[in-house]
Amino acid sequence: MEERTQQITQTERPARRRFPGLPSQIAHARRFVARQLAASPELTTATLLTSELATNAITHSASGQEAGKFEVYVLQAPGWARVEVRDLGNMAESPQPQHRAPYDTEEHGRGLDLVEALSSAWGTEPRRDAIGRKVWFELVWDCGGDPL
Repeated sequence: MEERTQQITQTERPARRRFPGLPSQIAHARRFVARQLAASPELTTATLLTSELATNAITHSASGQEAGKFEVYVLQAPGWARVEVRDLGNMAESPQPQHRAPYDTEEHGRGLDLVEALSSAWGTEPRRDAIGRKVWFELVWDCGGDPL
């Protein structure tokens, strides 16, 4: 994945948007990513995984508290995209897939399993500003000569 990341030139800046930490904003975050990656064959996967990470941000971090917020960054290059959801953090607990059994009937706990299964790579790390963390995923596809 590092090789593709290096393909992004200094003139290509990530698209970025901040959202209030409210459940109603998850749909807005999906639409934001959909606009950025409209030409990508991985559009559906990108919006699904964005929804999962945004839901986690407002459910499991300070972003979901009163006056909380989260940010979504979209970076892209030919045949590659990275989406980051930056929240206000819950540094006591690092996000991990649950690896639930297929017949488990629990309503929650599968979001990061989806991210792990559908992305080319994903991870979590503290934000550079030390206020919270970012959870990200990358998608890679054969662009067949097309820029996206």
